[in-house]
Amino acid sequence: MLIRQAKSSEFFLLKEQRLSSYQPYKEVLTPEHWDMLKASLASTNDQDAGVEVFVAEIDGHIAGSVALFPAESIAYGWDTQKIEYPEIRMLAVSAEFRSRGVGKTLVEHCIDISKIRRQKFVGLHTGSFMENAIGLYEKMGFQRVPPLDFAPLDDGIVVQAFRYNL
Repeated sequence: MLIRQAKSSEFFLLKEQRLSSYQPYKEVLTPEHWDMLKASLASTNDQDAGVEVFVAEIDGHIAGSVALFPAESIAYGWDTQKIEYPEIRMLAVSAEFRSRGVGKTLVEHCIDISKIRRQKFVGLHTGSFMENAIGLYEKMGFQRVPPLDFAPLDDGIVVQAFRYNL
């Protein structure tokens, strides 16, 4: 598995891959929440200055991707609050490459980069309905940070904050 920076010519493919990867959640979300998630996955904020997008390549195929937002950036288009430390966002793995360590390897890459840059933490947010992702993050040593949770809609879904101490 090769982890590398995404090429600008791949961004459309990555957005399609993200949408496909998150498609199963459409069944558990309200239509409004699904529309919000879909808009976030398809946004262009991963092309903002300082944001790095990494892909996992297996046998010439892009198996998954992740975005690493730098500290002091605005990671969410609908929120104006700056994040204090780097944040991992939009982790996506194609269905045919799941259970092969792709997601874990991409997250480890973001952790390694954040360590090299002497950051104190790296964070992420994930929906309370994303049980597999939460399990992965907890196994990797991410800790919950409930004061940074938020509920973007009044539909019972909480976007949970996690942080990894570097």
